[in-house]
Amino acid sequence: MIHPGAALPGTAACAAYPGRVEILLWLVPPVVVTLLAMVWVSWLGREGRGEVDRDVAVSRLAEALQREPKRPTAYAARTPARDRSTGIAVRPSRRVS
Repeated sequence: MIHPGAALPGTAACAAYPGRVEILLWLVPPVVVTLLAMVWVSWLGREGRGEVDRDVAVSRLAEALQREPKRPTAYAARTPARDRSTGIAVRPSRRVS
């Protein structure tokens, strides 16, 4: 177990960083630009979304629900035939020609 005040013999105790730790000030401008871009894009996104009248939306929904589907809904891929699992790995037999 290492003790907090333990040091090698003949060495002076030193801080984790011998010099003054510099704050990453170079990171501030990109963060500020990113935040401003996020605010700007979110403000622009608010415009252009026209409000739809509730009655119009309800009538469109009712019309869509009453309409018959054009084709029956089915999965795009067929389900593969299931192999009967015995729990034992068996190699397929080779056919001798």
